[in-house]
Amino acid sequence: MPPGAAPYRTPIPPPRRPRWGRRLVTLLLVLVLAMLGYGAYLDTKLSRDSTLTSYAGRPSSEGTNWLIVGSDSRADLTEQQEERLATGHSSGQRTDTIMLLHTGSNGTTLVSLPRDSLVPIPGRNANKLNSAFSAGGAQLLTRTVEQATGLRIDHYAEIGFEGFVQVVDAVGGVDMCIPSAMRDPLAGLNIKAGCQELNGPTALGYVRSRATPRADLDRIEHQRLFLSALMKRLVSPFTLANPVRLVALGEAIPGALKIDSGDHVWHLASLGLAMRGLSAGDGATTTVPIGGTGTVNGSSIVRWDKGRAKQLFSTLAADRPVPKSLLN
Repeated sequence: MPPGAAPYRTPIPPPRRPRWGRRLVTLLLVLVLAMLGYGAYLDTKLSRDSTLTSYAGRPSSEGTNWLIVGSDSRADLTEQQEERLATGHSSGQRTDTIMLLHTGSNGTTLVSLPRDSLVPIPGRNANKLNSAFSAGGAQLLTRTVEQATGLRIDHYAEIGFEGFVQVVDAVGGVDMCIPSAMRDPLAGLNIKAGCQELNGPTALGYVRSRATPRADLDRIEHQRLFLSALMKRLVSPFTLANPVRLVALGEAIPGALKIDSGDHVWHLASLGLAMRGLSAGDGATTTVPIGGTGTVNGSSIVRWDKGRAKQLFSTLAADRPVPKSLLN
């Protein structure tokens, strides 16, 4: 070093700034992989059955169609559960809810099919739609709906009483605005008017109750409203970003739902998104056009308006926009 020169010092590098962007991306990637892994695990736990079968003359249609069924079977309920849920005791299986969900290029349409609808049952005489489920389970019900509507069912989802309650409680309840107070001891229901959060047992009573002026037709409307609100809660950040809720759902859904052998958890996710869109006003909800009511062999039945019902289902089969005149 020359005389008088300053001693050489190794330069000190400036402090490195925290790479928060990279850390955030890494965290998000880990969360996405964890959710995908959890979804794959959940898919292996789902209850499946061969519901959709091929047969001569099976209809074909555009878009995607779901058949959503609520079973009133008490087979898996203990006496304590029957008492807690106010279900009463009954043998056999019937349906409390039958809905047809269509999604396609023109949005989503949810159609309620009254369980007392008088329709032809394949291999049997005309009878209530509900009797197809009682006599032949999901397979006969699905085939009956396909033959009555001309729509091919692509996916099937069925939920029972206890499963319904477990799913509602797993998401922390569902917010509903009730126009007027409802009291129905047969359904274990006693709620006031106004916006409120319904827990599992109360929600079950709400969708089962027929203690209203229009009885079953009011119940059908309540079921559609509640299902939309439930699906909105299922796919909301409040649920998906909450590990406690996700674990609770992971424990509840496998025992709550029965799906077709070809269905998977990602199909259920698409169903949830479609229903969430309905609750946000993206799509339409309706009941199949009703022509009247009556009795057959002493039992109450619902008759479809054949002309308007055919027009509604033909429109859905072609995946065209549904005219407002066909929406109830």
